[in-house]
Amino acid sequence: MTQHTNFPLVFTLWGAGLGAAGQYAKISVIFDQLGPVYPDAGAALGFMVSLVGFVGILLGVVAGLVVARIRYRRAMLWALWAGAAMSLFQATLPALPLMLASRVVEGMSHLAIVVAAPTLIASLSAARHTGFTLTLWSTFFGVAFTLLVALGLPLVAAYGVPALFIAHAIWMAVFAIVLTRVLSPIQDRAEGTLSLRGLLSDHLTIYRSPRIAAPGAGWLFYTFCFLAILTVLPPYIAPEWRAWVIGAMPLVSIAVSMTLGVWTLRMISAVQLTQVGFACSVAALIWLLMAPGLPAACLGLAAGLGLVQGATFASIPQLNTTANTQAQAYGALAQTGNLGNTIGTPALLAILGVAGYAGMIWTAIFVLMGGFFVHAWMAMRRRH
Repeated sequence: MTQHTNFPLVFTLWGAGLGAAGQYAKISVIFDQLGPVYPDAGAALGFMVSLVGFVGILLGVVAGLVVARIRYRRAMLWALWAGAAMSLFQATLPALPLMLASRVVEGMSHLAIVVAAPTLIASLSAARHTGFTLTLWSTFFGVAFTLLVALGLPLVAAYGVPALFIAHAIWMAVFAIVLTRVLSPIQDRAEGTLSLRGLLSDHLTIYRSPRIAAPGAGWLFYTFCFLAILTVLPPYIAPEWRAWVIGAMPLVSIAVSMTLGVWTLRMISAVQLTQVGFACSVAALIWLLMAPGLPAACLGLAAGLGLVQGATFASIPQLNTTANTQAQAYGALAQTGNLGNTIGTPALLAILGVAGYAGMIWTAIFVLMGGFFVHAWMAMRRRH
């Protein structure tokens, strides 16, 4: 690890990460406007959003292993150029099968970025700054969605859907050009060669390791709840507060992770802070159980989840000292995160339909308690 943090390059990599998050967000924020573009798509239109996530579920760990072997700089630049090309192609509004095929390629591009970028950021950060730099990285999804709502929707309103895809392509290409000039490769060398047998063996190695697997294991419980709660809570918040609270929750998570989270990481380990975040989130859910839809409790829940968000990313270099094992951990994080995001919302909606508000809240409580205890179990394994 370096003795001096290269903050300009760290922020540049974070900017590239905003482009990766945009690969999700650009479809989500205009989804209601895609129906007229593809009037005969029916339910298949939903795959335009979900395909990137399915690629992450299937290939998250594979991405970590592949990126470690083909080198981080090369993977980062390839992924940015591929993302730019796919967005430019999507701006032509191709036939639905071709659009869906481009989303599969985009899913692979996205995975490469979310593995390579934080690994590179960790290598560019002094030990005293990793809490800040990796917490900054953890905000890339929330910031990108906020920017696309604030800037992308007016762009589409003024110039149409293709304009958003073109703007995203330009963003990705600009960061590819800049990083080509300023980014040096990490010197860690991965051992072995790529093969199906080797990839299967590496999956077992990763998920058996209490150091490599721990961040992703906790992340599964976090992602199961975060998006799902934002989806199911609004009807229980008073109408006059609803839009403000739901819009503020992701911003509160980011603000808390970048302030209180970064400050606390100076005193306790990232894993311990992750557990504190899970515990605070459970306390906020109990508050919501007693006071359904209370704005202060909703924001308290967002604050607790914000601690989990930042500390999880900061825990990876604390638990894994080489770029190769960090890339494996980020790959596992991508895999479990996509799995949690995919199953969380339909699961909580189903429970809400059967057991009502209380059943849904109790389910979320037990899920987040699971995140706390899986970290306790992994820590126990690391001590023995």
